[in-house]
Amino acid sequence: MESFSTMPPRIALRAWVLLLLATALPASLTAQGNTANDGAKKTAKETAPPKRKPPIRASMVGYIDDALVGSQVRIRADAAIGDTQPDLAEFFQAQAGYDATQGNFGTPAGPGPGLAIKENFQQLYMRGEYAPMGRLSFVVDVPVRWVQPILFAAGTTTNGQWGNQAGLSDVSAGFKVAAQQSESDAVTFQFLATFPSGDASKALGTAHYAIAPAILYYQKLTDRVALESEISDSHPIGADTAGFAGDVLEYGAGPSFVAYNGARVKFAPVVEFVGWKIFGGEWSDSQNIDPQDPNFNPKTGPSLDSADGHIINLKGGFRTTIGNNTSIYAGYGHALTNANLWYNEIFRFEFRRTF
Repeated sequence: MESFSTMPPRIALRAWVLLLLATALPASLTAQGNTANDGAKKTAKETAPPKRKPPIRASMVGYIDDALVGSQVRIRADAAIGDTQPDLAEFFQAQAGYDATQGNFGTPAGPGPGLAIKENFQQLYMRGEYAPMGRLSFVVDVPVRWVQPILFAAGTTTNGQWGNQAGLSDVSAGFKVAAQQSESDAVTFQFLATFPSGDASKALGTAHYAIAPAILYYQKLTDRVALESEISDSHPIGADTAGFAGDVLEYGAGPSFVAYNGARVKFAPVVEFVGWKIFGGEWSDSQNIDPQDPNFNPKTGPSLDSADGHIINLKGGFRTTIGNNTSIYAGYGHALTNANLWYNEIFRFEFRRTF
């Protein structure tokens, strides 16, 4: 190949120009290409839609447990009126601790002295649910309780009576596993264990452990109508008085209808039927509490009656969802049965936030 030194000057100058262009052009094209790519990436990033939080879960009920699995914080506030069998099967409260001879709590762990035959109570439930994966979540429920005894059985307050109480109640923890979960339906197994963290002598707990396996169901029937249901069994473990605590089978169903379906706000009335079937167990009967009655035993206090029976409640309320992740429920419940009841009336307010 002929060198630049042996070429004529004009031809050598042209060769030098061509060589410089051949060297600089690829670098220029590469730089322009990189600049274009960076601009395209920046434009795509700027125009990409912002990430949205997962939408509010579709559950509308206020008393039946939610079948849908997900991360959430839920706060419930209850105000119950007219509990005339507070130690029924030790589901809500430990066996009454009245002892006529000693005027103290006696052997049972429940509140005393005096046998309360009517109470009002309020309870605040603070529940957290965390779902590390789509169909599994872990649950912790921390309740705080306030109790006001309204009426005591005659002959049980010779040595005084217990007064209003407040404090931590029995904490529950467990998990939920969805066997089936889609936009239109869900079938979930829930398992909760309850620990005797509440002071039973102050009517704040049951003084025993309990486990409660449950099957929860959700079915979306139309874009506006859904049906939710549950069945569970609360089984006591280690109750202080043998045979007093009993198994409580809880079941219920609740249809909901989205009456208003706006862009950010939804409003749905909800009706729920909730029942409890009590197997075994007892309760402190106030009918034969008069010390003059021959059936009254001053050493043991009130007579005990079998707690076997049914309790059925009708619940009605409204749930409002705001945005994608916030939900508020307000409702009222009334006992339909008279022989046994946890309360005559109950008011509930709930706030729920999903993540």
